[in-house]
Amino acid sequence: MPHRRQVRMTKQRQIILDTLRKTCTHPTADELYHKVRKTLPHISLGTVYRNLETLNNMGLITRLLFGGGQMRFDGNIETHHHVSCRYCNRIEDIPEDAVTTLAISPDAMEGFSMLGHELYFVGICNSCKEKKEQRVEMR
Repeated sequence: MPHRRQVRMTKQRQIILDTLRKTCTHPTADELYHKVRKTLPHISLGTVYRNLETLNNMGLITRLLFGGGQMRFDGNIETHHHVSCRYCNRIEDIPEDAVTTLAISPDAMEGFSMLGHELYFVGICNSCKEKKEQRVEMR
């Protein structure tokens, strides 16, 4: 049986994790880097990327991939879903119990053992909707 390497929780890694858990905006690595620099001014963007990858692999954060957009990160690892604005790419949490029905035929999963799921919705946020309506009214 191979020996599994223990991953240390370094000071940098802990600050990145704490900073991510304090935000609900689902930041990109670059956005998180700018926030972390307030505490660790000499940290590099590469260090933030590597630590985000490690924290994701440790199961302490979640990496979010939304169609065509930048990779974002979530410090909330409780089961929940997301909604993304198609125009500004803002991402919001949706509690798991707000989604009332999700049924998948067992036949559709043939050849797989289900480990979990990721579900996200795409829409338009109120701010972008208002801007869009204002542009139409101005014509």
